[in-house]
Amino acid sequence: MAKYEAEFSNLVRSFRKKHMGKGPSRISTTFCKNWAICEMEGNLSPVEKFIASAEDGRQMLRAARTEMVKEIYRKNRPYEMEELLGCNFVDLFVDIDIEQDKGMSIFIFDENLEEKFSNRK
Repeated sequence: MAKYEAEFSNLVRSFRKKHMGKGPSRISTTFCKNWAICEMEGNLSPVEKFIASAEDGRQMLRAARTEMVKEIYRKNRPYEMEELLGCNFVDLFVDIDIEQDKGMSIFIFDENLEEKFSNRK
């Protein structure tokens, strides 16, 4: 299962780099039921870090890094992820702590990933 979780992390990084200009510096993925849970660090660009130095900037960035990320996935279906996992993408939940530059994304698929990949290497 670890091989597929690592490959999924790589796909998340490349998808975000392609559609947002920068991917996280570190991603760890865990499959749990029909979820692919990604813990991410190093999400913010230098410009975003500067914007985050002000309170209203942090609020704006959090909104952008949650709602806009979900919208990107809605408009650009992650076919590479579906191909790797052999199932369909259903939805995405996103949150980020701007001050710590740590984020969490939970990708929901139409099959139980944990069961599907538990016996695979």
